[in-house]
Amino acid sequence: MSTSQPANGPASDPVDAARSQQYAFLARLLAAPPDRDLLAQISQLKGDETALGRAFTALADVARSADPRSVEREFFELFIGVGRGELLPYASFYLTGLLNERPLAELRGDLVRLGVARPEGRHEPEDHIALLLEVMADLASGEISVSSDLQAAFFNRHIASWATQFFDDLAIAPSARFYQPLAEIGRLLTDIESRAFSLAA
Repeated sequence: MSTSQPANGPASDPVDAARSQQYAFLARLLAAPPDRDLLAQISQLKGDETALGRAFTALADVARSADPRSVEREFFELFIGVGRGELLPYASFYLTGLLNERPLAELRGDLVRLGVARPEGRHEPEDHIALLLEVMADLASGEISVSSDLQAAFFNRHIASWATQFFDDLAIAPSARFYQPLAEIGRLLTDIESRAFSLAA
């Protein structure tokens, strides 16, 4: 996402830097399928013994044997499809059952207040999960400069309210292979962030 807000540059807090990287990683893979080079990079990831670390290890294991064309087809079946994909990764759909509803209008108002503009070349509605995760990456890194309270408010209003259900659905989607461990990463990150923001309130 592009922003007209003054940037703080890279996050000085290593925790915030790691949060930003995790959000950006999820956003990249939910915006488009990985190419061969990215799959090779993912295959080298090494997690720790935490639940999130094990999820990253599982994704690396899947990436090691993944064929880029198969993952591209999987992405198409999951998120695009003929007519529609197996999942509709939009806040409006998850919160109202319809696309382009009130959650999208509310999001657009909040993005204007943050000084965030739609990226060039992106045509999907702004409440797509990948775009929301990109905003969170920029909030965590300080590229979009806001208070921690406003960051928590954006997360709670536009992500926490539906993302867990989306990631649960992605984990059991018929076509999900590569994206199954990614769904676990998304679910765990959403849970960790929800807990952290609630403790900071």
